[in-house]
Amino acid sequence: MSSGNQLFNNLLEKLEKFVRTETVVGEPIVVGNVTMVPIVSVSLGLGGGEGTGKDDKGNDGTGTGGGAGCKITPNAILVIKDGEFSVFPLTSKGSAERLVDMVPEIIQKVESYKTKQRNQSQESDE
Repeated sequence: MSSGNQLFNNLLEKLEKFVRTETVVGEPIVVGNVTMVPIVSVSLGLGGGEGTGKDDKGNDGTGTGGGAGCKITPNAILVIKDGEFSVFPLTSKGSAERLVDMVPEIIQKVESYKTKQRNQSQESDE
């Protein structure tokens, strides 16, 4: 196998490990009875080449090179609340504003959950 092929195989192996289903559909975030799942898009680009030749003095030479790039862009958040699903595209102002409007309710649920956990912990210590 040529060094150029080896280079591409190595690049593709690394990209394969990086770009998984979890990269596109993120880990769910659960707060009380609300579950939020981030959805992102992944763009990849890679290129490379190899060659041989002679310089002006007649010396033989070879070279290989390659590179890869990746761009991850958040697109939407899937919100599951009380058995109902909502998708909030992050590229649309209205949807982002609706999501921000939900933040106080989510914070309140987190605080309520923490208080409940503290109370249960204190009760078990007694």
